[in-house]
Amino acid sequence: MENSMNQVKIPATYMRGGTSKGVFFSLTDLPEAAQVPGAARDSILLRVIGSPDPYGQQIDGMGGATSSTSKTVILAKSEQPDHDVDYLFGQVAINKAFVDWSGNCGNLTAAVGAFAISKGLVDADRIPQNGICTVRIWQKNIQKTIIAHVPITNGEVQETGDFELDGVTFPAAEVVIEFMDPADGEGSMFPTGNVVDDLHVPGIGDFKVSMINSGIPTIFFNAADIGYTGTELQKDINGDADALARFETLRAYGAVKMGLIKDISEAAERQHTPKIAFVAPPSAYTTSSGKQVAAGDIDLHVRALSMGKLHHAMMGTASVAIATAAAVPGTLVNLAAGGGERDAVTFGHASGTLRVGASAALENGEWTATKAVMSRSARVLMEGWVRIPADSISA
Repeated sequence: MENSMNQVKIPATYMRGGTSKGVFFSLTDLPEAAQVPGAARDSILLRVIGSPDPYGQQIDGMGGATSSTSKTVILAKSEQPDHDVDYLFGQVAINKAFVDWSGNCGNLTAAVGAFAISKGLVDADRIPQNGICTVRIWQKNIQKTIIAHVPITNGEVQETGDFELDGVTFPAAEVVIEFMDPADGEGSMFPTGNVVDDLHVPGIGDFKVSMINSGIPTIFFNAADIGYTGTELQKDINGDADALARFETLRAYGAVKMGLIKDISEAAERQHTPKIAFVAPPSAYTTSSGKQVAAGDIDLHVRALSMGKLHHAMMGTASVAIATAAAVPGTLVNLAAGGGERDAVTFGHASGTLRVGASAALENGEWTATKAVMSRSARVLMEGWVRIPADSISA
């Protein structure tokens, strides 16, 4: 039996994917107790990231004290036919002892292909000496296929390049991500059957919303209806405890209307999903880095919250929801972009702009989407082992 005073080493890779960072593990490298879902796995991942932390800083772990940097990924050779890798994502709460397995991280998807190639999870005959490796990812959280197009140079993943992604300081190699059949969950892409719904929130008001299951369940509001312009930055919202509490109340009532939970009290245990976002028509604004964006550079503004805080850029999965909703005439996202039929939009977020595409069609009275596409980048930041106290494993 391990001395409880000891630390244990677990092979791990710290990676940036899109505008997020996370700790990546090969399933078979995890302690045996963590190779299956359950309390032991959650306990280990919480300790790796440094949660729960009542100070909210995750100083004693790998987390970065934001939803974008409090993430874990477990990858394995795929058990699905015609797929290369199984991708399981755990969103680690910062101040609670909680790992949310209810959704995907679209940003970290950009790093999944690179990790899978470098760790031998992709068959060698599928990797070109030079060119693009098509990695077929099975996203286990949402049971969906994602295709990552990873650049290869001299038989190895190419991470450097000149592709710029707003929200990421340095350029890198472009990774094109295709989210296939992105509608999340069973039934309609629009869970109520409507592209716009009326949402009554006691004590706050009545709102028009678009609720979509695509990429990740997302509830869209008009910015003006909730007292915003759509040009807000993190500093305008994240320091306002009343505003954050109001957003959480809106999210909880929206989650009930979407059928994701039965009672608003359940929202506290489902922080990762659904997302809440607000949209506005295009206007000029200044990004968090001081860059000027002209109204003509974008089709609309979108701001979204993740794990209770305004995101510094845009979640990849929410970008899928934006792309899909924009492709469906009449949604709040589509109307903010000017309405009509469109297969791509460029939206403004707090860090800059992002172009996303999607194809949607009306079939037998139901909207469906075949895929959503966006470009991201990824890079290994550090590799080796993470260390955690041995008693974290026995939990």
